[in-house]
Amino acid sequence: MSDDILKSVGPKANPNLPQVRTGDVVDVHVRIKEGNRERIQVFKGTVIRVRHAGSDASFTVRRVASNGIGVERSFLNYSPNLEKIVLDRRSHVRRARLYFLRDRTGKNARLKQKFN
Repeated sequence: MSDDILKSVGPKANPNLPQVRTGDVVDVHVRIKEGNRERIQVFKGTVIRVRHAGSDASFTVRRVASNGIGVERSFLNYSPNLEKIVLDRRSHVRRARLYFLRDRTGKNARLKQKFN
């Protein structure tokens, strides 16, 4: 009985969000409010961390902006601001957290692509 109550109160899964894994290169479409209007911004990068914690689940995406400056952004899985996630490619990784990519630049920061 209590499981039914928890499921009814818990967050609803967004059908536009695929299951992302560490090492995936994704395009995250996010709704942004600017004044009285709303627009969608695309954040493209590599998933360096995935956290499975029920309704508090999140993932972190890292990309390299202009002048080689790295930008990391965390997204909540059940956020209403997430429009969709487009999976570009998967990479072969052996770690759950890819924090070592912060120290690498250029070709050294690439991950080996995983083919089906």
